[in-house]
Amino acid sequence: MYSNMTDESDDGLALTIPVEELRQLMELRKQDLANHIKTKYTDVIGLCQKLRTSPTHGISGTHGMTADLQRREQKYGRNEIPPKPPKSFLRLMWEAVQDATLIMLIIAAFISLGLSFLPAQESASHDPGETDAQWIEGVAILIAVLVVILVTAFNDWSKERQFRGLQNKIESEHKITVIRAGDPILVKVTEIVVGDICMIRYGDLLPADGIIIQSNDLKVDESSLTGESDAIKKSVERDPALLSGTHVLEGSGKMVVTAVGMNSQTGQIFALLIDVKGQKPTEAEDGVAERGVVKVPADGNNIDDSGAANSRTANPEREAMLQEREESSMMEGKSVLQGKLTKLAIQIGYAGCSIAVLTTLVLIIRFCITTYGIDKKSWETGHLREFVDFFIIGVTVLVVAVPEGLPLAVTISLAYSVKKMLHDNNLVRHLDACETMGNATVICSDKTGTLTTNRMTVVQAYIGTKNFMTVPSYDELQEDLLHLLVEGISVNSSYASRLLPPEREGPGELARQVGNKTECALLGLVAELSQEYQTIRDRWPVEKYVHVYTFNSTRKSMSTVIPLDGGGYRLYSKGASEIILKKCTRILDTGSKLQPFSVAEREKTINEVIEPMASNGLRTLALAYRDFPAGEDVDWEQEASVVTNLNCIAIVGIEDPVRPEVPPAITQCQKAGITVRMVTGDNVNTARSIATKCGILLPNENFLVMEGKEFNRKIRDRFGKVQQRLLDKIWPNLRVLARSSPTDKHTLVKGIIDSKLTSHREVVAVTGDGTNDAPALKKADVGFAMGIAGTDVAKEASDIILTDDNFRSIVKAVMWGRNVYDSISKFLQFQLTVNLVAVIVAFTGACIINDSPLRAIQMLWVNLIMDSFASLALATELPTPALLCRKPYGRTKALISKVMIKSIVGHTIYQLIVIFVILFAGPSLFNIEDGKSGGPTGAPTVHFTLIFNTFVLMQIFNEINARKVHGERFVFSGIHTNPVFLVIIIGTLVVQVLLVQFGDVIFSTKGLTLDEWLWCLLFGIGSLVWHQVILTFPTHWMPNLAYGRGGTAEQLPSVTEMDDVDRGDSRVELKRAQILWMRGLTRLQQQIRVVHAFQSGVNHRIERKSLSNSVHEFMAPPMDEYDIEHTKKDEDSAPTVSFHSVETTL
Repeated sequence: MYSNMTDESDDGLALTIPVEELRQLMELRKQDLANHIKTKYTDVIGLCQKLRTSPTHGISGTHGMTADLQRREQKYGRNEIPPKPPKSFLRLMWEAVQDATLIMLIIAAFISLGLSFLPAQESASHDPGETDAQWIEGVAILIAVLVVILVTAFNDWSKERQFRGLQNKIESEHKITVIRAGDPILVKVTEIVVGDICMIRYGDLLPADGIIIQSNDLKVDESSLTGESDAIKKSVERDPALLSGTHVLEGSGKMVVTAVGMNSQTGQIFALLIDVKGQKPTEAEDGVAERGVVKVPADGNNIDDSGAANSRTANPEREAMLQEREESSMMEGKSVLQGKLTKLAIQIGYAGCSIAVLTTLVLIIRFCITTYGIDKKSWETGHLREFVDFFIIGVTVLVVAVPEGLPLAVTISLAYSVKKMLHDNNLVRHLDACETMGNATVICSDKTGTLTTNRMTVVQAYIGTKNFMTVPSYDELQEDLLHLLVEGISVNSSYASRLLPPEREGPGELARQVGNKTECALLGLVAELSQEYQTIRDRWPVEKYVHVYTFNSTRKSMSTVIPLDGGGYRLYSKGASEIILKKCTRILDTGSKLQPFSVAEREKTINEVIEPMASNGLRTLALAYRDFPAGEDVDWEQEASVVTNLNCIAIVGIEDPVRPEVPPAITQCQKAGITVRMVTGDNVNTARSIATKCGILLPNENFLVMEGKEFNRKIRDRFGKVQQRLLDKIWPNLRVLARSSPTDKHTLVKGIIDSKLTSHREVVAVTGDGTNDAPALKKADVGFAMGIAGTDVAKEASDIILTDDNFRSIVKAVMWGRNVYDSISKFLQFQLTVNLVAVIVAFTGACIINDSPLRAIQMLWVNLIMDSFASLALATELPTPALLCRKPYGRTKALISKVMIKSIVGHTIYQLIVIFVILFAGPSLFNIEDGKSGGPTGAPTVHFTLIFNTFVLMQIFNEINARKVHGERFVFSGIHTNPVFLVIIIGTLVVQVLLVQFGDVIFSTKGLTLDEWLWCLLFGIGSLVWHQVILTFPTHWMPNLAYGRGGTAEQLPSVTEMDDVDRGDSRVELKRAQILWMRGLTRLQQQIRVVHAFQSGVNHRIERKSLSNSVHEFMAPPMDEYDIEHTKKDEDSAPTVSFHSVETTL
């Protein structure tokens, strides 16, 4: 077929085709492109010669492969799209300073600073030295604000680096097979150059533009570029163009790369995008950077939104409604933890704002009544400073009330977990998947490679109507029968599947299996029969194939047609035993004679051969062939008439042993309250056997094992529509779904997620490896893609990639997820105690003594330093096996549990008692000067320093208590395993000593004596003792409060249609008022945005293709646009086959 090919390229000649010519070539489509190639280059071979490459040997690199590749990169460009430059540190600082409360503090600080230089009347309570130092408070607040801005900007900057590192990690793992110097090798997609010969297969995400050289039943999804949702069939004669960013849905082939990077079709689109954005940075662009991915729905709603955006100036009412819709959408589509944190942030924001306003009003009203009503004083310039101080106290109360360290705790905990999870073979693509996995209640797992070792071996065979309980030797088989068996296996399989020598020489060492494991098992059978499969493959190169029907989960088989030496053709077929046997009309006997194979004989074979094998946990495959005589006119496109009337050669039983670590892992899941379900394409008997060995099916339990057909029959009504009420009768007891299609998996996952049978609502995790698993992976709360066996499409749709394809790694993800959830709970338990005490003390002081015992600068120190350090300390705790000994929280359980409420309330009571005793009885108890008479602008006193120091020390020791949130008494357990915690506790103590002893006017402190320090330490250590007292109180006494409870009922409504807003529904109007109130409270907006950031940041860089470093990531279509009825792959069903493709490994 390719006899006139040039096997060796002439590297000495220059690359004659200019870049522009190749770009224009790839702009043509279908027959126009095929005609243009024929006219200008004669054929594809001529194009390859112009590109100095060979269709069979690729780039030869005669004068040096490295030099040749560099020359091609210089001329045609590198296969990557430049990423959007990261924001500068100054830009991040500017964004941080946009926070409303910081702006208020800055204004107040400058007013305070200005007033300090105005002449003030001297009084008994204000000595001249104190008046001279009044400017220090304004400067101190400005410094504190600067520190806040620097910390926030640094956090954003480090998060940006982590996200880009994660993106680069994912991209570096994406490889494709190319032919160079005659050898197929795996290279990173960014290393592909023009002229490379790429071998493509189903599931691949094409990394560059190219022209087909050879194809086998190749179908591509081009919806990401052309908008066509149907699979496009590709061939050299009709439509030879393959475009970057499109998905191979079926088949295999080879292409010569003609355009990479910015010169590809995808790159040109991206260049236009850059031009548009470069000319006029839009609000939408900034919105993308803040919130993440801007998804384009399939129904075209984006057009309406765009129209609205263009007419904003003309219709301000419509603009307001669009903004309301945007705010509403912020509350939806969140992970379990995000939803709860957002709800909690709103509750805290309401309370904090109310108390802050109330505190300011009380201070102002009390001052006015006392000064102008009782003392009858007239207005003085110094009074303005009093009002500014009141305002500063109010703003500071708001700052303290909102848990400033919460977003940092979330980010640190997730980033830390992601880094650690990589060591446990979990490559996290979306950060929120970490904590969501901790709430998982259901895991729908594949079988092959996940629950089993995926090292397959043929252990039984039924050859020539004879049943062999072990693999026969070659002399036990008749020569013609042996030839058909060996040639059928060798030819009708992916040439990328092969056996390599073991890594170590020695007895018992097994050959390495490369490629499809099922095919490797069959190749192992050839080797055990003392035959050489490579010899046969050399005789039958891919170019000699007449036609190939590649494997997909509709066919559940693969067939290859080759020409016979004497004329005519032979078709070899292999696949699921039941499927192949239905197409067989004859069977070979031990003497290689064809015997009739009736329906009765087929049923007998199924009962006596296939079912016993399946009951022993073996996968069964059938091999068959058919000869077509010379001269017969065969339409190879009519598969139904070609792959029929087959002759059965053999049935083999393939053993795929259960991974030894899987049964204990599944037992752990069951103890942790997680139900494991197996969803496989295998025979129901095989699936039942493996599920029993794994522990999914338990004895004496009324669990269901179903096939896909029966499952669909029971969940659909008479019109064929899935009914949730019918599905709710099935899924609670369903443990194994066999002979299932990807559509069945998607239906099951969606049904479990949507079900309201359980009060806590199910959180579902799904594993998948095939292209058509993408909808189920996308629908699931957490989608796990197989890093070794998974296709690019599956990986794109997933949240986490299992780099070892092992179920045990999923259990580790559960443990890390629960650890993230607990880390946030620990921080909340600590943070809310600090905030509650500080706010109550400030408010009570304002009402009673016309002053806050905790100065504004002191509260800023507590809020910024203590909270930020605490978030780092509590968010880096390592997970323990005890995390798997409790039930999952589910979607609706409150974020703050009764145990946490008991701890928060208990410690708040203790700390308030201590502080108020010192405040009102401290001067007499400790024989010190009363500091209450100084007022808000009074000089630092030992009295108020004692309150500040005791308050901080109680928080430091309570931080140790916060390490446990489930009522554990031994709070020091495992503290030595977290050096970060120990360093922060010690460091905070040291800094506190320095602030108290040397803070003076800046921090409104006065040095304490040793006795006073010992009293402070005693009160602090008392928190540890008091914690043990708190734990003795019964938890059921606590009220059942829904702080941070998840669930859709509490989410703000999403206004999706304009007429819905115009109906004037009272509930929508009420929610709209709340949204408008939230918009006015910019502080709370910032809180929600940062809590949301850990998802949107990764989505912005991973899902949004315009920020990707390589072309192949840019134009991947949204997964919800996949037609799940187009089933393409399910490796559990039968061997997965493609030509010249090597399994991508991480």
